[in-house]
Amino acid sequence: MGAVSYSSPSSSQWLFPLSALSATPSAETSGISLENELYDRARGVEFLFRLGTSLALPGSAMYTAATWFHRFYMRYSMEDYHRQDVAASCIFLATKTEECGRKLRDVAKVYHMKVTGVEAGQVPPDSPEVELCQARILQTEEALLEALCFDFVVDSPHTELADLFDTHPDEFLVQEYSWSFASDSYRTPLCILYPSQVIAAACYILAQRVADGPQSASLDARLSSPAPVSSLPTPPSHKATSPNASRLAIEHFAFNEVELAGVADALAILLEFYSAQDVAGSADYLQPVIAVTPPAVPSRKSLYHPFSQINRTSSSQDAGLQGRTPNSSHGGSTPSKVPSPVEDSRRS
Repeated sequence: MGAVSYSSPSSSQWLFPLSALSATPSAETSGISLENELYDRARGVEFLFRLGTSLALPGSAMYTAATWFHRFYMRYSMEDYHRQDVAASCIFLATKTEECGRKLRDVAKVYHMKVTGVEAGQVPPDSPEVELCQARILQTEEALLEALCFDFVVDSPHTELADLFDTHPDEFLVQEYSWSFASDSYRTPLCILYPSQVIAAACYILAQRVADGPQSASLDARLSSPAPVSSLPTPPSHKATSPNASRLAIEHFAFNEVELAGVADALAILLEFYSAQDVAGSADYLQPVIAVTPPAVPSRKSLYHPFSQINRTSSSQDAGLQGRTPNSSHGGSTPSKVPSPVEDSRRS
């Protein structure tokens, strides 16, 4: 799918065509392959979420920081700025813009703990390592502000989902799945490819498909236009009802054909991401998701390769699937049925 024009002027400068992922600074100036960059983006966002969770930040702050993380690497190379420095700087900036302020030293202390694995009580108040972390956060924040052009506005699919839930409040399992999928979507570059409404709809439709089970309608069927029921005009006093609950999200957002194509692409990318995970020890959690057949998206190459086959230049090995997505600010914690992918560890 090529460049797509959406009608959201506030975020248009931050929406890129899929082809832009193959021409990022990491690829153009550093020769980093797309599969490695996407893998490290996922690891960076996972680290960002862990920082935010340890700092007890609201989900909105972490989602904002994750969006900035992806925007940053459309302007700078991953070779020049380490993902963990960028993640910490995004978190620190988000604590200021999202009105959940944390002291720089507190952010740096948690950063140091996550990188080194030391316990909180083992970090002395005047630790030079924490001082160094503070300096790195501030230095990277300067580049972050420049990369963002001081544009801090972020639209979240979770906000769109919350509105959608209000129109259909009884589907608790679907809500939990879709909220978790939306959180995991930040581990992919979806937030810089499609508007928040498109991502929210993709997460909701996938959640419906998983909750309905393997014998239910396919994603292609859920995205296709329904056949007209009648050629008779609708009376002005009659409120049309959806003939198919699986089209709830599509009808809620009143998507056009271009936006529907975006939903299909977002679904395909999200499913590729889940399928790329190392499912050892977590197959029971991932199986209902990766078993879903992606929608047909013509003329698009796969973005993700199995993470276990990524050529890692680090001497340290990543841990397997562990942890959870950030706590939901809408209705409890995200379900453990959908695991978060890769636990981050510092590369030398």
